[in-house]
Amino acid sequence: MVKPFFVWDERLGILVPMLEGQWGQLSQQEQSHVLHRWEEIRGAIPDRIKSIEHVVIEKQEALFEEEDFEQSCKLNQEIADLASTIHDLNLWYRTQQGLDAKSHQ
Repeated sequence: MVKPFFVWDERLGILVPMLEGQWGQLSQQEQSHVLHRWEEIRGAIPDRIKSIEHVVIEKQEALFEEEDFEQSCKLNQEIADLASTIHDLNLWYRTQQGLDAKSHQ
């Protein structure tokens, strides 16, 4: 039996799907459960992105005021890391389109 589950991604701050085996090996009921649970998780992604964007804005404001070069570099790296997280969250948010296509096959 294929066991669908979700695992916590610390960097993203959300649960992400982790499927043991192939999607096609899941029963229709299991696929429906996974899709329903993912839709709940996916629905929280925009709020997660907004909260990270607020942190980015704070760090950008601090960077604008920062005079120490090393501290500026650190803030710049933190902003880049947060931007990467936002990018990855956007990718996860769009994965629903692929899952919808699979559910109709």
